[in-house]
Amino acid sequence: MRKIYIVPNFVTTANMFSGFYSIIASIHGDYIAAAWAILAAAVFDLLDGRIARMARATSAFGVQYDSLSDLISFGVAPGILLHQWSLEPFGRLGWIAAFLFVACGALRLARFNVTTGVIPKGYFQGLPIPMAAGLVATFIIFSRTIGWDASDHLVVLAIAFGLAGLMVSTVPFPSFKELNWRSRASFGFLMIGVISMILIAMKPEVTLFLVLVGYLAGSLLWNLWRLVTGRHLPAPEH
Repeated sequence: MRKIYIVPNFVTTANMFSGFYSIIASIHGDYIAAAWAILAAAVFDLLDGRIARMARATSAFGVQYDSLSDLISFGVAPGILLHQWSLEPFGRLGWIAAFLFVACGALRLARFNVTTGVIPKGYFQGLPIPMAAGLVATFIIFSRTIGWDASDHLVVLAIAFGLAGLMVSTVPFPSFKELNWRSRASFGFLMIGVISMILIAMKPEVTLFLVLVGYLAGSLLWNLWRLVTGRHLPAPEH
């Protein structure tokens, strides 16, 4: 068996631990803690790949382990959180919606694994599962902050089905991986990033949700603009 790199896989384990804790918190009705745990998992998910690349410690084992961790943290955990928080009163329809979120997340991860190196780096095919989970988590935190009672609410049911559908869709979502961060033109992006961090620090319970909704809405509007203008993205490589 080839070497297993300790540091990046430890960070991946922290991702999975956060997802598992979120599940436990959801079962006990501590939905805010469960939501924050999913966001913590997202931070670890951002770090593990970057640490592996910086340390030249990437491996096939790490890729598969990361996907399994992501399924727990961004598939199962938000699915259970949605069900326990708001979908349980819908009965069978509620748990089907929660399961569909999990199943579509698993399909999204599987498709990502087999299309890596095929889909151009400038965009994702379908909504990334960490983004879908982040929208669920921040929406719950946002709802509690503004005092909105989401129990037995059709909006949450629609969100569950909508996010599930977007994950398995072929709708492209910008990845920003091809931005030239060293160019002078990127100074504007730096300012946007600084302003975003300040706003998030001031009221993270609200701003995090608005940032993710802004990304989702902006991506859909970008696709609508491409459709109207007839602009096409680079075709996947074969």
